[in-house]
Amino acid sequence: MVTPTRKELDAQLPDAARAWLDEALADAAHAADAPQAAPSPYAAPAWELRFAAAGRHCGQDRADAVRTLLLAEARADSATLTRLYHQGTAAERRAVLLALHPLVESPAALPLVEDALRTNDTRLVAAAVGPYAAAHLDPHSWRHAVLKCLFTGVPVDAVAGLRSRAAGDSELARMLADYAAERTAAGRDVPPDLNRVLTLTGEQSEES
Repeated sequence: MVTPTRKELDAQLPDAARAWLDEALADAAHAADAPQAAPSPYAAPAWELRFAAAGRHCGQDRADAVRTLLLAEARADSATLTRLYHQGTAAERRAVLLALHPLVESPAALPLVEDALRTNDTRLVAAAVGPYAAAHLDPHSWRHAVLKCLFTGVPVDAVAGLRSRAAGDSELARMLADYAAERTAAGRDVPPDLNRVLTLTGEQSEES
């Protein structure tokens, strides 16, 4: 899932939205440089309020890009990301998931990925299987994430590192074959992406 860069956003946003974004990023930068304080249950930092309001000021189609920029500018740590995820709307959660890879080097944010993968919200699932999941999900969880994409109709192009992680994975091949057999036995179509992933494992479908 590719989001626009700041330069691309500046070219797309009207003047008022661009000015709002400048102020929002300044708030985020200020927060990044300020001494860390415990979050207040009564008043959120200014940049977090802007994080929530991004869709209203910059348009829902650009909200992901605006929010990920704000998270990067604020240098949000895993505790902040976790709080924003659990307090946020589905759109805000998606932005947190998209921002994980450059901001969190450790597996500390994996519970957010796992939570998103338990939903049937296809946009959350697609965001959850990005580069952070590719780097940190263990093989068992990653295989189930691939199956989740097939089950919910998320294109496997959303799965970062698919080719390298699927290569030679005989257990993934077995799981895919079992899933295809279940679908066929139930008289249901096998997702076209399934055979594509099966090929990446080095195995071939029975139809090949």
